[in-house]
Amino acid sequence: MTNPFDAIVLGAGIVGVSTAVHLQRCGLAVALVDRKTPGTETSYGNAGLIQREGVYPYAFPRQLATLLKYAGNRAPDVRYHLGALLKTAPFLLRYWRHSRSDRHAAIARLYAPLIEHCVAEHRALADAAGAGGLIRHQGWFKIFHDARTQEAQTREAQKWFDEFGVAFEACDAAALRQAEPDLSASLVGGLRYPDADTVSDPGALAAAYARHFESLGGRILHGDANTLEPGWKVRTREGDITARAAVVALGPWSGDLVNTRLRYRLPLAVKRGYHRHYEPAPGARLNHPVLDVANGFLLAPMSRGIRVTTGIEFADRDAPKTPAQIAAVEPMARGLFPLGRPVEAEPWMGARPCTPDMLPIIGPAPRHKDLWFAFGHAHHGLTLGPVTGRLIAQMMTGAQTFVDPAPFRADRF
Repeated sequence: MTNPFDAIVLGAGIVGVSTAVHLQRCGLAVALVDRKTPGTETSYGNAGLIQREGVYPYAFPRQLATLLKYAGNRAPDVRYHLGALLKTAPFLLRYWRHSRSDRHAAIARLYAPLIEHCVAEHRALADAAGAGGLIRHQGWFKIFHDARTQEAQTREAQKWFDEFGVAFEACDAAALRQAEPDLSASLVGGLRYPDADTVSDPGALAAAYARHFESLGGRILHGDANTLEPGWKVRTREGDITARAAVVALGPWSGDLVNTRLRYRLPLAVKRGYHRHYEPAPGARLNHPVLDVANGFLLAPMSRGIRVTTGIEFADRDAPKTPAQIAAVEPMARGLFPLGRPVEAEPWMGARPCTPDMLPIIGPAPRHKDLWFAFGHAHHGLTLGPVTGRLIAQMMTGAQTFVDPAPFRADRF
């Protein structure tokens, strides 16, 4: 095919489509390449939170009692495949070390500038894409079964406010019932993060950003990123294409290209997760996403119904589904909110791309000219998609960056 491209973006999840939009806006001719339709893989299955409060990335537990609880492999929020746990032990050890309280605090100081811009960047991109109706500006709740947990979480929220200005509202049982009258009356209260936004259909939002990219003159092509060759050349269904620059935004598949084919040694792993939609019982309504802190699952009102999402599963990315978590939390979810029948025949499963220091990899490839990385966002891929896209576009075009990109460089490892 005729080759009009300046840049190829590999991966059409929320990070990839956001990057493609920002590059196209900068005047580059961009091809967005994926094997599947935009927004139908990892970016489809998440809690729909744009986490303005998420300045502290999710750490590895360090308390002995918590580790012993998870060792039994029956906790509702964390499960594992033993073989995968052994295989990823070096990664997990590094993750555990970075999760020490002082190191975690230092990581948060590096991470916070990205998080600070997440809501504004999504709102601007959604408005430009005609998808503002998919984003709700009302925040979300953590909910509690006991006062001790609520007090501990409130102290943590106060710390986030003191350090980073993250707003929160502590709610007693009566205030929580006023906001969410159909939740269980047994709950003792909640914490609301009012500055976060939520999304009613994350996959549809990524698809809307992709259509906006096309409206700007970008091209979406079907191809396998693992055919990338220095040059930069990729085989697609529409023909071979080349470009001066390429961006790897493949989420949990990034390691296949970057480490296996291009011979980098970036420490990457995945955390798998599940979700399933349920009809609400007649007359019942959930107004906000709510996280059951004690059991690690979240209920979110989505366009397809009430989405029940699980915590994490340490397993090989491509291993068969083991939806024991969703089976474990479903009765708990029904105890919190009156759920009807499931919408899908079986739960959905996806994988989150993770680094041991909990920071994404955003910036130039250390050993290849005009190759750029944008992956490793773990639990915050949706949150940081547009922020990452803007940052990559600024670096690639030599513009002044709106945050310091140095902490996210690949050569930090």
